[in-house]
Amino acid sequence: MKKRVIIGLIVVAVLGGIAYGNIGLSRTAGVAVTTEAIGLHDLEAIVTASGKVEPKRSVNISAETMGKVVNLEVVEGQTVSRGQLLLQIDPRNLQTAVNNRMANLESSRLQLAQTLAQIENARLSYQQAQDDLVRQEGLKARGLVSQEQYDRSVNAAKTAETNVRIQEQSAKTQEQRIKQAEADLESAQYDLNKVTVLSPIDGIVTRRNIEEGETAVVGTMNNAGTVLLTIADLSVIETEIEVDETDIPFVQIGQPAKVTIDAIPDREFVGRVTEVGNSPIQAAAGQRATNFKVVVTIDGAVPGVRPGFTCTAVITTATRTQSVGVPQQAMTVRELIVDADGNIVRPDVPAEGRGTRRPTGPVEPGPGQERKEIEGVFVVVAKRAEFRPVTIGIAGEKHFEVLSGLADGDVVITGPFASVRALREGDEVSPTTGPGAPTATTGGGGPRIRLGGGS
Repeated sequence: MKKRVIIGLIVVAVLGGIAYGNIGLSRTAGVAVTTEAIGLHDLEAIVTASGKVEPKRSVNISAETMGKVVNLEVVEGQTVSRGQLLLQIDPRNLQTAVNNRMANLESSRLQLAQTLAQIENARLSYQQAQDDLVRQEGLKARGLVSQEQYDRSVNAAKTAETNVRIQEQSAKTQEQRIKQAEADLESAQYDLNKVTVLSPIDGIVTRRNIEEGETAVVGTMNNAGTVLLTIADLSVIETEIEVDETDIPFVQIGQPAKVTIDAIPDREFVGRVTEVGNSPIQAAAGQRATNFKVVVTIDGAVPGVRPGFTCTAVITTATRTQSVGVPQQAMTVRELIVDADGNIVRPDVPAEGRGTRRPTGPVEPGPGQERKEIEGVFVVVAKRAEFRPVTIGIAGEKHFEVLSGLADGDVVITGPFASVRALREGDEVSPTTGPGAPTATTGGGGPRIRLGGGS
């Protein structure tokens, strides 16, 4: 009997020890989390987008007159200079038209010369008729000529005067015909010059769509015609990238950018934003994404580049030097109860030593209170997680800029992700050793940073 009592006491003692150990462990363990102390960081907000490499200036050369290409002087990839001969179209028909216009002009000039000679003769005849009329008037005054003879002299003078006017008017008509013939000749010569195609810029022949012996077609309203050659000036290279509508508000002209070209993977080129599209790019059928065109001009030359190369541009939209930053993985969103002034109504936290049970507090909004989703972080305070609303600015590579919400000495919970997602206000936590792990129960440590506007 005594042995049974002793054994029972031993069992009770063992069970009591195990229970006491479990209570002690539950009191000190808490949720295992990693932390990081708030510090100063150089932050850089970026927008990344892909697109194509294009020359700043590219000229498509089309046929201005129809005909067979009889002389092709360039090949694709050849460097050409401004004014250099590119190709020539058969000029025979247009040369014939020029010759006809020249003949018409010469004929008009000869006719004008004949008319001018006739004017001179008419003027002499008119002067002679005037002299004869004067003599007849003198003879009539003395009664030496009849009225009939005098009237013939008057009529002859008037006829001679009218003939002069007719010849002068004919000369003016001939002058207008000469001007018209000159204009026709100039037009024919202009058309003839179109058969000789010269390079309008210094550049490289990036495309050749015609061969010698083929016929070039002139464009019309419904037909764009034949693009014979494309000349690109590769001294200034641009990248045309497509930026998502959520990022386009932050992109501005003049912002620096870094460009990587897939065909030249070992180099990074520096450039600047020179154009920001105001209207969205027309999306393809079935595509819902709304993108805007942004042009980045690369500084300096890009050896070996070709139009159409795929590229990626990283645009720096904002920078902060030694700014307070919070790790991106620490940010989370919680639905909390706030009062009429927007302050968080925090639940009651249990006394020390009551384990890791959820704190008690209001589950429904009281009078003048409401539920609201708030963005913030969990801060370690007295071994417990305290939710702190945070206002953030730009987003760096790993940190957000902190505008308000954190005070000096704060240590934020950064992980694990599952733990951060499940944390609630007042949960007991056990920070693991790592960057920014607190060295005191109050959560101190890290650089001393003072922020304005914190809650």
